[in-house]
Amino acid sequence: MNLPGGAESFELAAKFCYGINFEITSLNVAQLCCVSDNLEMTEEFSKDNLHLHAEQYLESIVYKNLEMCVEVLQQCENLLPHANELNIVSRCIDAVASKACAEQIALSFSRLEYSSSGRLHTIRQAKCEGDWWIEDLSVIRIDLYQRVITAMKCRGVRPESIGASLVNYAQKVLTKKVDLVSTGHQKLVVETIISLLPVERLAVPISFLFELLRNAVMLDCTIAGRLDLERRIGSQLDIATLDDLLIPSFRHGCETLFDVDTVYRIVVNFSQLDDDEYDMDDVSIFASDSPHSPSQSALLKVSKLVDDYLAEIALDVNLKLSKFMAIAEALPAHSRTIHDGLYRAIDIYLKTHKGILDADKKKLCKLIDFQKLSQEAGAHAALNERLPLQSVVQVLYFEQLRLRNAFCCSHTDGNHKPVHHQSWQTSSGGLSAAMSPRDNYASLRRENRELKLELARLRMRLNDLEKEHVCMKRDMAKSHSHKFMSSFSKKIAKLRFFRHSSSRGSSSPSRQSYRADSKVIERTCASIE
Repeated sequence: MNLPGGAESFELAAKFCYGINFEITSLNVAQLCCVSDNLEMTEEFSKDNLHLHAEQYLESIVYKNLEMCVEVLQQCENLLPHANELNIVSRCIDAVASKACAEQIALSFSRLEYSSSGRLHTIRQAKCEGDWWIEDLSVIRIDLYQRVITAMKCRGVRPESIGASLVNYAQKVLTKKVDLVSTGHQKLVVETIISLLPVERLAVPISFLFELLRNAVMLDCTIAGRLDLERRIGSQLDIATLDDLLIPSFRHGCETLFDVDTVYRIVVNFSQLDDDEYDMDDVSIFASDSPHSPSQSALLKVSKLVDDYLAEIALDVNLKLSKFMAIAEALPAHSRTIHDGLYRAIDIYLKTHKGILDADKKKLCKLIDFQKLSQEAGAHAALNERLPLQSVVQVLYFEQLRLRNAFCCSHTDGNHKPVHHQSWQTSSGGLSAAMSPRDNYASLRRENRELKLELARLRMRLNDLEKEHVCMKRDMAKSHSHKFMSSFSKKIAKLRFFRHSSSRGSSSPSRQSYRADSKVIERTCASIE
């Protein structure tokens, strides 16, 4: 005979029949209800029977106390489906939800006070004292816990309290030792908690969402659950950290150290916030801090975060160029006001992947807007042998423009007037308008000397090109090649102007020297292209 509660409940029923006194508690009342119903010890057969005593204890004591309701729910785990048929579980769940909601309402009223203007306002506190039930709920089984949280949502319990309970429950379960049996249980817990997450933004910490995502990937949870977590994380990516994004790769056969595909989808989710209603290419959208589109400050934070992430994963020798570029291009073009972080990440990738083709190098460096490099990053890029020659020429060209603009401003504003409308000064670390003309002039002389050194290095590279040109002339002496070689020779001859300009040029800057240098670099750009 399958008796609910086993031998222990049968013993209590026998004591009741023989008139032996025993105490009804929250730890045995569920068993008494089930066994009395199973043995038909109800009012239909005898007055003042066992079932009546158990029901009276539930109604008068248990349902009025939240901790006792939780204890009864624990006992009901081994009494299913009998406890469900007698509505013991549903009544306890409803009582827990009602008590938690009532506690919060009462506490909210206790925080109300009158301001100096005579209006009521709420005193905000970091942690709600009415959430003491969070720890109590962490002991019940996941299926019953799911029903309790769902009932609380219907009753109007605050999303922050729901989120805190989910975090506490997950930490209790997911930190336990993992074996073959507990793995399936942990997978069920993760999927259930994902389904219970409040829809409100910031109801749970973003670090907890990332931890859930790591467990969901590791335990191979449902795709729908993982995509939901990625969408939630994407909506608040601006408050994430680099450690959050470094999700290990748990999939079999995956060569990369980190799960770059998941991070790519998260970044895309951030970039496409409310994409149906707004044009993401319009910069004015991000100026408004609407709850549906990222603000400009959020874009700047995420762009820096993504650049730091790119620099971290660039050290992985197995990372494919296509995946690296996909993450770099996932953000809108206007999200990066300075390209120093992106340049650093690309430089690390080129240093780690030394066998990369020249065509791939050029494709990768096209992601960088060299005009948005700071003065320090531009100086590093001009001497970087890992960059393609075309990229180095672009760096020198923009540095030349910067110096020419600064030189013109220092001459036109020589009467101590402030320098106006120099956008590159703020973004590229240019000269300050507060500097005196003498300091400006000395700084320009220094930068001019540095630029001449960079141009000398470029001439050395061009000498190597001339040697390659001689070899190409020998190998390509056949038909249809004479016109090409003659035009190429003329372009190389024009570039020899660097030798004469360096010997004639002095260390003091002048408008003629800036104009000549800029023309030389423009010719170099044209010849390389």
